[in-house]
Amino acid sequence: MTADARALPLHRRHLFKGFAAATAVVVIWSGFNIVSRLGGRSPLTPYDMAAVRFAFSGIVCLPFVLARWRRLAWGRLAVLAGFGGLSYGLFVYSGFSLAPTAHAGILVNGGIPFATALIAWLLLGHRPGVRSELALLIAALGIVLIGLHSFGRFAGAPAHQWVGDVFFLLAATCYASFGLLLKHWHVSPLDATIGIAVISMACYAPVYLAFLPKAVTTVPLSFVLWQGVYQGILAASIAGLLFAYAIHNIGPQRATLMLAMVPGISAVAAVPLLKESLDAVTIAGVVLVTIGAVLGATHQPAK
Repeated sequence: MTADARALPLHRRHLFKGFAAATAVVVIWSGFNIVSRLGGRSPLTPYDMAAVRFAFSGIVCLPFVLARWRRLAWGRLAVLAGFGGLSYGLFVYSGFSLAPTAHAGILVNGGIPFATALIAWLLLGHRPGVRSELALLIAALGIVLIGLHSFGRFAGAPAHQWVGDVFFLLAATCYASFGLLLKHWHVSPLDATIGIAVISMACYAPVYLAFLPKAVTTVPLSFVLWQGVYQGILAASIAGLLFAYAIHNIGPQRATLMLAMVPGISAVAAVPLLKESLDAVTIAGVVLVTIGAVLGATHQPAK
């Protein structure tokens, strides 16, 4: 058996593991939108939500950081934490405080693959192929359908709502930049996850405790713990590790394109969990986004 023949099954196993990891991220991040929506309805401020996220993820990851202290590339991890930890988290939770949380699934999860493709093209010269462009177009049509329907529900909304939508787009741009840098610098998934968590906690906690408004004592402790477990451990730590792993195995373009399925899954899950309605327009959007995500994810990019 030749070396190429032996490498092919190994390559396929890496692809399978990468897609499996990305699928798990899609499920967890779909739940993140539901959990964050419930948090947005509570008295918790965006600063509280960010503090809960960073505290839980940082505490869980701290022992791993201490064990690998000398092996971590702290300079690069600090930059990754700035994009994928602090900036992303603060923009997302600030958006939740100003715009309906339904917009987050559309503008954040739906915006990440487009921001990734645009940044990779403009800054790295990696222009998408024809099939990838078609996949993005199909997914975009689905996102537009879901978006127009969701935005239409909030006619007569406050004038400042657009600021929240801008925060969501900035969050998508930050996370796209994080994914591209992670692949470019070849930072391992474990190092990225634990480094970002601890750096974000260390930088944010003193500012939050000293200067930012708090309402964490106005909600039951069980609610804070529940938010912390999902936001900090599931969404930030476990999903962060899986997303980094997916990027290493299938690349940032395909990994982020799969996130385009999150708005649709969130919309479907909101029916039984949040008692929201689901109509033909949303279903059509879900179908288009899924087709686009599958088409793009199964495309083998040029080397």
